[in-house]
Amino acid sequence: MPLLALEGVTRTIEIADADSLQILRGVDLEVEVGDHVSIVGRSGSGKSTLLNILGLLDEPTTGRLVFDDIPLERMRAGERDRRRGRDVGFIFQQFNLLPGRTALDNVLTPLLYATGRGFWRRRAIAADMLGRVGLGDRLEALPSQLSGGEQQRVAIARALVRGPRLILADEPTGALDVDTGASVMALLDEVAEGSGAALITITHDVNVAALARRHYRLDAGVLTPVVAGGPSASHSNPVDAREAIR
Repeated sequence: MPLLALEGVTRTIEIADADSLQILRGVDLEVEVGDHVSIVGRSGSGKSTLLNILGLLDEPTTGRLVFDDIPLERMRAGERDRRRGRDVGFIFQQFNLLPGRTALDNVLTPLLYATGRGFWRRRAIAADMLGRVGLGDRLEALPSQLSGGEQQRVAIARALVRGPRLILADEPTGALDVDTGASVMALLDEVAEGSGAALITITHDVNVAALARRHYRLDAGVLTPVVAGGPSASHSNPVDAREAIR
């Protein structure tokens, strides 16, 4: 049973003069527990719309989304919000850290909505997660006192602090230099694998996309699989994957 499945998903929005714009066109995708999937697409290809649907922020116009064997249409709004807060972690290109709060305060923010022990131990849990991403000595640093790579590590810790089952990384290295970006992606892959979470990386960078086990291309709202290295694609090396994704 996949953790997440999209079946024939479309997304259409109304624009001026009663016209409509179809952003996603019949998207099919299955993501298993512990999977690492990359989706490559140019600006305007529908990546952000797809991300919002995968993260339970938006609904398909037609088609079906099933999360943990529960169809989206059977979830009430409150249940969907709880699942998103508990089971989905978002990592964004621009970090989106609270500028006046320390690294520790930024990471413990999602735990303010936790219940029971998670709420009462939130500072210890957040500190432990920052230690796991190599920032155990930077708990009291403000975002302005951190490098770009350190800020992204804080963002990763914040996304993982509630133990999500699905991690959505939206252009996670877009604001970083090449070496820092590679380090951040290696860390993200390591932490996701260690926790058993599924990781979906949405990017325009084929080098980042090549680190995943399975690859897709999104073009004009159509999602197609990209096969690298033939039948053993899931174990292909990053060079082969980059060539296929291009």
